[in-house]
Amino acid sequence: MIDLAIDTRGLRKEYGAKVAVEDLTLTVSRGEVFGFLGPNGAGKTTSMKMLLGLVAPTAGSARVLGAPLGDRKARARMGFLPEHFHFQDWLTGREFLRFHGRLYGISAGPLGRRIEELLKQVDLLDAGERKLREYSKGMLQRIGLAQALLNEPDLVFLDEPTSGLDPLGRLLVRDMIVHMRARGTGVFLNSHLLSEVEVTCDRVAFVKRGAVVRQMALAEQGGGVDVEIRLGKTNAALLAGLSQFGRDVRVDQDRVRMKVKDEARLPEIARWLVGQGAAIYHLGAERKSLEALFLEVMGEDERPG
Repeated sequence: MIDLAIDTRGLRKEYGAKVAVEDLTLTVSRGEVFGFLGPNGAGKTTSMKMLLGLVAPTAGSARVLGAPLGDRKARARMGFLPEHFHFQDWLTGREFLRFHGRLYGISAGPLGRRIEELLKQVDLLDAGERKLREYSKGMLQRIGLAQALLNEPDLVFLDEPTSGLDPLGRLLVRDMIVHMRARGTGVFLNSHLLSEVEVTCDRVAFVKRGAVVRQMALAEQGGGVDVEIRLGKTNAALLAGLSQFGRDVRVDQDRVRMKVKDEARLPEIARWLVGQGAAIYHLGAERKSLEALFLEVMGEDERPG
């Protein structure tokens, strides 16, 4: 049986007549990096707050780290970096981390060592004695990430963790997420940067108008790959024969395009074409990007947030 970090069934949140989350039904395994994707206003942040026990659901049920929502012992094993944070900007970086570490109940010796370790990881050792009001947006984002990891959590919720970061900062966060996964920490990631999600997440869920409409492993992304073939000449018999390897076979200018289940079919296609006497000048495959899949799942009726 899979050990689940998050298991929700029909979570719903209403604010008066407004439905912020209609149906949050999903599972996240321990040690998994899980992407939570959807347009602005889809209910992603409210969903995260319910899972953290910060907001009570109107209906539905859930267990996080094996405990009911809001369980204090379970919450002590979680970390959270909100999208819109307001830190105590009169504190220095070290004071800020020490304050939050004491809230976790971490004793002075281990806390001091953990603070230095995290400042190094987020590349802020030289800024530890500067006040947060002097930090740039990217530095605040990184000190916030350090705060989310102080208690060496089993599950971390990151709400737009790369917002305001430059490419080097995004690479640092990506490396830290990889490190979390390696030590068995689950990561629940809400991000609009789909390119970052694509290279860091194991699975994703798509949220549309307050409901999870699809969950999938990125290894099965798009349900196949797009194949492009350039031949010396094409004819109806070749096109009909290619349909045995995939679907949607069509001619697009001087290329033949089709969809196949996976790249393992490419050698078979090449051997068959050679056997038919076809001259192959190009045969390549490209998996549908997460951005293209996102737009497909959201549909044409979805408007920008």
